[in-house]
Parts: sequence; C-alpha cells; structure tokens
Amino acid sequence: MATTPSETRRGYGRPGDNAGLSGASVFAGAVMLLSGPLSILMGASGIASDNLFAASQYAYRFDLTAWGWIHIVVGLALTVAGLGVVTNQSWSRGAGAAAAGISLITQFMFVPYYPLWAIPVMALDLLIIFALTRLQAGTGADR
Repeated sequence: MATTPSETRRGYGRPGDNAGLSGASVFAGAVMLLSGPLSILMGASGIASDNLFAASQYAYRFDLTAWGWIHIVVGLALTVAGLGVVTNQSWSRGAGAAAAGISLITQFMFVPYYPLWAIPVMALDLLIIFALTRLQAGTGADR
C-alpha cells in the first residue's frame, strides 16, 4: 500500500517557525519596520513644531502637535506589527493589516500638510494590506 504524503498546513505555523513565512509576508514586515520608525520621526517633527509642514485650510485641519502624536501612535503600531510579522506571530497579519489601514487613512488626511510624503506612504500602506490579506484566502478545496 502506497502512503501519501501528509497535507502540509498552509499559512502561519507556530511562533518562531519560519516555515510559514512567505515572501509577501517578509516584504510586508520589512516595509512596516521601515514605515513605522519613519512615521515616529515625522510625528516627533510635528510635536516639535518644525517648519517642515505647510498647513492650509481644509476639512481635516488639526494642530501639528496632534498630528505628531497621531503619527507616533500609528508608527508604533506599524513597528510592533512588523516585528510580529517577521517573527511569524499568529496575531500579526491581522494587526498589521489594521495598522496599515489606519496609517492609510491618516496619511490621506495628512496630504495637505506634506503631500510628497503622504502619497508614497499611502501606496506602501496599500501594498502592505495587499501582501498581508492575499495570503491564505483559499480554504478546504484549494489545498
């Protein structure tokens, strides 16, 4: 009687087990680990009332200190989720997609202050969301 190889488990394995880590996950984690600290630095610049940002009149106008704290919190969330993704933690894909979604929304609202930064970061956030959510969309019959 011939034996059939056991079905390999799709998706994330045990924490620390790199067998379930795909190229898309590594990309998403690396981009979050890049975008998070940069967002934190941008937030620090806003808190320090740096003259880097040109504010105009628009619907989402906040004080630069408020924007600074928003960017710091989002940057910390991206960094923690990025660390979780590259270490293959079970919670990290959902948290990373949520953090990138929140970052996407805040960057959209930040476009009038610094469009040369916000628009490319919005594109990176979309790539992060795509990379983290496209994995393992199939179930049962796709195995």
